[in-house]
Amino acid sequence: MTWLITGGAGYIGAHVVRAMTEAGERAVVYDDLSTGIAERVPDGVPLVVGSTLDAERVSRALADHAVTGVVHLAAKKQVGESVDLPLHYYRENVEGLRVLLEQVTGAGAPGAPGAPGASGVSSFVFSSSAAVYGMPDVELVTEETPCVPMSPYGETKLAGEWLVRATGRATGLATASLRYFNVAGAATPHLADTGVFNLIPMVFEKLTENTPPRIFGDDYATPDGTCVRDYIHVLDLADAHVATARALRSSPGRDLTLNVGRGEGVSVREMIDHINAVTGYDRPPTVTPRRPGDPSRVVASADRITAELGWKAKHDIQDMITSAWEGWVRLHPEAARG
Repeated sequence: MTWLITGGAGYIGAHVVRAMTEAGERAVVYDDLSTGIAERVPDGVPLVVGSTLDAERVSRALADHAVTGVVHLAAKKQVGESVDLPLHYYRENVEGLRVLLEQVTGAGAPGAPGAPGASGVSSFVFSSSAAVYGMPDVELVTEETPCVPMSPYGETKLAGEWLVRATGRATGLATASLRYFNVAGAATPHLADTGVFNLIPMVFEKLTENTPPRIFGDDYATPDGTCVRDYIHVLDLADAHVATARALRSSPGRDLTLNVGRGEGVSVREMIDHINAVTGYDRPPTVTPRRPGDPSRVVASADRITAELGWKAKHDIQDMITSAWEGWVRLHPEAARG
């Protein structure tokens, strides 16, 4: 099969492209390069620069490259920004997905119902998020845990799942929605995350600036009082995409909704201790007041993805921090110690 990977020049997308090509699948990257980096795209993999809102360009890319499957990762993904710019997030994440699905199924014209294979595409993998759950009050989050997103970003991901599932039911398109938990690490320093939006790079930044990392609240109902999260190595996440893509290819009309996590919780304080150990720093964190809307514990149940696909995470917290730090030092040489 040939897979169109939207957002394939982004941090996660580039790892998915790498995993797909190493598994023998053909890949084409479709990215508007608003946050993606063209140099992340491997040699020999075509790069089409365009927005998923551009129906004509999407249609041409599908046809020109004889695409038979889509992995849709292109999206705006900053929770705080989505609160300030909800219309922008709904346009990019929901309308962009609708346009893409319209071209994939050939259902663009009035009265045209679409059908699997109308554009040659029979499988569609959607990048969702644990943000769809909001603040679940459970020990482990299963795919049956009620979805009550707390931000426009989370809302757009849940709406995206609904849209993908409804389209699959109407057309026979095989679909999957993958709910990512906290993604970290890198395959190589060249592919490391360049953003500073998640805990690990935020701590790296503070250490580089020679200032203490921050903990937002230490009075939660957790063993050490700090929030507990599930972290997944980006290499494991990329492998989950390969397993999902192959499952859809072998099961026409299949519909999957799967958590992608390790099923293990790590507290903020524990994570900072791990980061200090890996980086060679020894800088105790400072505690500041809670941030509104932070749940005390969000940890995945990964039982369903193991049962459905035989997939399990292989990499641990040490792997995530070490590989992320190598990427950080590549971009910030002043951070290296000794």
